[in-house]
Amino acid sequence: MTLFTTLLVLIAERLFKLGEHWQLDHRLEVLFRRIKRFSFVATLAMTVVAMAVVFLIQRALDGLLFNVPLLVFWILLGLLCIGAGRVRLHYHAYLKAASLNDSHARDAMACELTMIHGVPSGCDEREFLRELQNALLWINFRFYLAPLFWFVVGGPWGPVLLMGYSFLRAWQSWLARYQTPHHRLQSGIDAILHIVDWLPVRLVGVVYALLGHGEKALPAWFASLGDRHTSQYQVLTQLAQYSLAREPHVDRVETPKAAVSMAKKTSFVVVVIMALLTIYGTLV
Repeated sequence: MTLFTTLLVLIAERLFKLGEHWQLDHRLEVLFRRIKRFSFVATLAMTVVAMAVVFLIQRALDGLLFNVPLLVFWILLGLLCIGAGRVRLHYHAYLKAASLNDSHARDAMACELTMIHGVPSGCDEREFLRELQNALLWINFRFYLAPLFWFVVGGPWGPVLLMGYSFLRAWQSWLARYQTPHHRLQSGIDAILHIVDWLPVRLVGVVYALLGHGEKALPAWFASLGDRHTSQYQVLTQLAQYSLAREPHVDRVETPKAAVSMAKKTSFVVVVIMALLTIYGTLV
């Protein structure tokens, strides 16, 4: 059921999910606005509660009406947690502004896309475009590949892990958008996601390494296996840049397009691998 649900969610997300209506991040903002104190313990507690709610719903639906309600629940949860509807609109708005040479709108959309990690101050145009590429690669990981990883790895309880990861992602995004860096640090969200992202980043990173310059990327990937301190963002984007180095771009439109194209190719490879492993596990 995991593979079937994954394929349905990806198809529906690609065809119909535009904007923020079917996005967990948007739905949770009502809850997040009520939070006045930020701490590591509060972040963990909220995440556990969110996972517990999904667990209880799943237990209640298990075995009911040949598991049809359970399948519907899986699909609806997948649509909420997988996909970047609002961010995709920002990306298309950036491309439109860049093609029209509207610097104000272009910079505004670039700030939206690079919201989580930002852009170093004082960087030139080439460095800025590279950071924009990295932000788009990270968005693809955070909204597609990492949620899919936890959904598939969890097996029958994949929705519980999917909710846990998606809740953390939504909490980090809300803090980055509406709160101060100090509040974000107090919440401990970056430290938690650094641990949670370690394994999926390495698995996705090896795909980027194989798609890129293997003689440079593979040693970097092996070195990352023992690296506990470098941010997962840097690990993933460094490996992805080896792939993008084959087609360097310095154009404001073509540069982000190259990153999105590479991210789509990587996503396709990852989904195929997950499907093959799922089928193999079912047969064995």
